[in-house]
Parts: sequence; structure tokens; C-alpha cells
Amino acid sequence: MTGALVLGVDSGGSGLRVALGPVDAGHPASTTVCAEPVRTGPEGIDAGHLMEQLLPAVRRLLGQVGPGTAVTAAAIGAAGMATLGDQLRARLPDALADELGVRRVALAADAVTGYAGALGQRPGAVVAGGTGMIALGTDLVTWRRADGWGHLLGDSGGGAWIGRAGLDAAMRAHDGRRGGSPALLARLEAVFGPATDLPGLLYPRTDRPALLASFAPEVGACAAADEVAAGILREAAAHIAEAAAAVCPGAAGPRPDDCEIALTGGLFRMGEPLLGPLREELAQQIPQARVVPAQGDPLNGALEIARALAGPGLRLPLHPSLLFVPGVT
Repeated sequence: MTGALVLGVDSGGSGLRVALGPVDAGHPASTTVCAEPVRTGPEGIDAGHLMEQLLPAVRRLLGQVGPGTAVTAAAIGAAGMATLGDQLRARLPDALADELGVRRVALAADAVTGYAGALGQRPGAVVAGGTGMIALGTDLVTWRRADGWGHLLGDSGGGAWIGRAGLDAAMRAHDGRRGGSPALLARLEAVFGPATDLPGLLYPRTDRPALLASFAPEVGACAAADEVAAGILREAAAHIAEAAAAVCPGAAGPRPDDCEIALTGGLFRMGEPLLGPLREELAQQIPQARVVPAQGDPLNGALEIARALAGPGLRLPLHPSLLFVPGVT
């Protein structure tokens, strides 16, 4: 690998993933992982801590490709960039220029790199489902976002939402209330122990959304034989389709345009128990939509954005907090 290179970074809760590749998308990139998540402090995401991890990783990758190479463009995607990224936007462009000589930089929310990884630079909508749930769409003029507001205010249909609904049905069965599921109660007790111990296990945890989401696969496993579990997934599918409909470009017009939708994230690995009702809801709510396979993940999306900066130009719309390119308005 020689000549001009681009740098893509995906910063999330499990750590920092880094990719270095040629400007030509037809050639593979070299990747590495920094397992320590970037810290978040009073000023938001810690730019210094990100650079402490990123620079050694990039220099290792540069050492593998040999002399005669330079990083010409970089795209950094980070979870929390939209609301906690002020320090990154203020410090990273100069730091990357000083340390690596990179002059073209994009800073993006992970939902945007997820979009670029799934659909590239064409209009459409992406639903990212994991512990939470967010939908992002664009007509290449502006972005539209739906949900992604966290497990207390939204993330409707996401993993934590499904898991909480499943545990609620289990506790209803324990109490003898309507809407209870003995099957889900049995799974609760198999996974967490006695039902009466669950509040003491759940409420003190700082990672409550993740613990709730850990029960979502149990709901999926029960759905084929348990109507309560199946109903939870049907309701989740309706919420997910509503979010997709809210962001599909042209969906609200009098003559809705066709819209490509990609589904990304671990939630959809639940398979047919969720995907079946979701296909039905999408067909009903957005009949003009076409579900397409995601081309890649957020790290691929960061590389896609970096390559656009280095080559043909960025077509995805800029936004002060979702997709920021210093010096470009």
C-alpha cells in the first residue's frame, strides 16, 4: 500500500476501531482495535484520551504499509458526538494536522458513519438497533432523525425496550396480573434468579439499559410459542417502522418517493421473530420502501466519508453536530 491513504475511526462503548486504507475503495484497508473506550468527562468526550489511543494505532498501521505514504483525509465517528462532541470538534482537527499532517477531517456522529457504511452516499434511511434504537435518513440536502433518546425517553423497539417489556410480562405472571407470561417468568428465573430479587439486581446498576437488553433474546426465543412474547415483538416492530417512516426522504409527500431502508445493529440478529413483523409493519406504514442489505458497518462508513473528502467530494449533508467538516459550511 503506497501513496495517499485515508483514515477511518469508529469510537464506541467497546473501544476504538481504526482503519487505514487507500483512497481507492477497491483496495482493502488495514485495521486495528484499541480495547479501552474513550473517556467522557465534564467537557464531553475526552479529545486528549482519544488521541492518546489513536496516534500509536495509526503509527503502527503506517509502519506496516511502508515508506512513501501519507494520510490525506480522516473521518472520526463517535458515539455521543452529537451531544458530547464539542471538545472533539474544537481540538481534533488541529491535533490531527499537527501529529499526522491531515488537513481534511470530518467528525461525525456514529449514526452518520453507520448510515454511510450501510448506504454510502445515496439518499435513504438507516435504522440502527441495538440496546437502543435510532433512525436516520437523508435526501442529501438535510438529515432527519427519529428516536435515539435513551431508554427513559425513547429508544422504542430497541433491545432495552424489548427486554423491559419482557421482564414486565414476567413480573405480571409472578403476581397473577393480566398480560403476564409464564414462559417469560421461567426465563427470568433461569437467567436472573428469583423474580423478587430482580429489583435489587436491576435498580442499582449503572448499565441498566444493557441489562434490560440482555433479556431481549429471551423474548425472541419465546415468541414462537408464547403470544405475549410475540405481541411484544409486534409492538417493537411497529415502533421501529414508525421511526423509519419519520425519516424516509419523501415519505410524507402527497406522492411518496421510493425509499431504501437498511437495518443495522445486533438487535436484528434476533432474526425472524422480529424481522417477520417488521417487514409487515414497513409494508403497511411505508409501502414505497425497499429494505436493502447494509453494505458495511460504521468503520466502513468512516472510511467512506474520508474517501469522499479525499476524492470525489462529500455528498452527505453537513450538520453542526452530526457531520462537521472544519472550514466548510
